[in-house]
Amino acid sequence: MISQPLEQKKYTAQEYLDWEVTAQQRHEFINGDIIPMAGGTPNHSKIILNFGSVTNFALKSKNYDVFVSDLRLHIPEKNIYTYPDIMIVEGELELQSGRKDTILNPCLIAEVLSNSTQGYDKDEKFQAYRTIPSFREYILIDQYSPHIEHYRKTNTNQWLFTEYQGLSSILALGIGEITIPLSDIYDKVNFESE
Repeated sequence: MISQPLEQKKYTAQEYLDWEVTAQQRHEFINGDIIPMAGGTPNHSKIILNFGSVTNFALKSKNYDVFVSDLRLHIPEKNIYTYPDIMIVEGELELQSGRKDTILNPCLIAEVLSNSTQGYDKDEKFQAYRTIPSFREYILIDQYSPHIEHYRKTNTNQWLFTEYQGLSSILALGIGEITIPLSDIYDKVNFESE
């Protein structure tokens, strides 16, 4: 989740990285702007934990690593640093030069949508993610109802869209060739509380 930039000053990426090390909360960096990330809801947190746990278990004997929420991603082509809800990396982890906390090579990114971030996650953020050479699957998870939008790269500049609706649906990921029931992703999520 994002909110408004801290100040009307433009920062360098290095200023952001130096400042973020001691910051009390996480921030995104978007082309010179440092933007505080708002806190999530219980459903948001449950969905991240569920999706991360299910994919981590399903990929346990395969050459993938699953990361949840607190690992930073650098998108050099767009001059962005961000914290996706879930990232999956295939093979060797590529870190930004000189950093141990910032990766460059996710193959899958999942975002749990909120009312405040839905448009950004579907448009500008997805456009930025598509500049990452290793990136080939994008999962958008609704936190207010059992609904998932799945984009899978099929060729250069071509993405296949699949929509999943309802707890009985089964999400089919290309990475690792795994399937995940939406009932597992939404386990213990209380839609009425939202």
